[in-house]
Amino acid sequence: MDNILEIKGLEVDIAMKAGILHAVRGVSFCIASGETLCLVGESGSGKSLTALSILGLLPPNASRRTNVATFVGQDIAHLSERQMQDLRGRSIGMIFQDPMMAFNPTMTVGRQLEEVYLRHIKRDKKAARAKAVELLSRVGMTEPEGRMTQFPHQLSGGLRQRAMIAMALMCEPKLLIADEPTTALDVTMQAQVLSLLKSVQASFGVSILFITHDLGVVAAIADRVAVMKAGRVVEIGDVYQVLKSPRDDYTRALIAAVPKAKPLIASQARSVIGSVGHV
Repeated sequence: MDNILEIKGLEVDIAMKAGILHAVRGVSFCIASGETLCLVGESGSGKSLTALSILGLLPPNASRRTNVATFVGQDIAHLSERQMQDLRGRSIGMIFQDPMMAFNPTMTVGRQLEEVYLRHIKRDKKAARAKAVELLSRVGMTEPEGRMTQFPHQLSGGLRQRAMIAMALMCEPKLLIADEPTTALDVTMQAQVLSLLKSVQASFGVSILFITHDLGVVAAIADRVAVMKAGRVVEIGDVYQVLKSPRDDYTRALIAAVPKAKPLIASQARSVIGSVGHV
């Protein structure tokens, strides 16, 4: 399969009062068309910064360098901010970790979904509304017409996450970046969100970069997994190989740290999703 995203030698430095923090150091990976790659590691390992650097959403005190950064063959390392704005939401969708913080609390959910469509597709508002209602329905929202008029705070955490996924899909992107989308959810809701993402992937043929610290989630959704430690990728490979026969001491330590009850999450996710194949 052709690679939809290729990153080589990614470096992210953050200017601090005490000096330069080398937050991401020499990270390299690729994602094939239709594939799910999980970035896994403990908090502070550089997972989210890696994802944000791809979209050019780093904080002002951070700088990015990379040897290669291509998306569908296009060099994205040297795009202007205007060019990146055209890419974000249109070709690359982002599912943020906390949808309550990502949504604008002063705007209805429907208006925010429509805004993405109108910015990139250049159709009329009627078409944008129809697309939003369709996607809210497809991600399992009951009464999608009514949900369009609600504000983010009127939705439960699980419904907000579904609305966030719908917004990321408004322009049918080729790549979804999901930054710990199941972290704040209970086990049952985690399994439902994972099932939804697998269904979305099958329907839209989208590739997914999935960021998590949860190895149960990795087992349920990943095709391949990249393990990050202190800003570096220490191991990358097929999910079955990495989880069953890890080569790096840090990967082995992560697996050993999983509570004994943790496999139930992967088991429940698989029961909702169906057969995951190689896991």
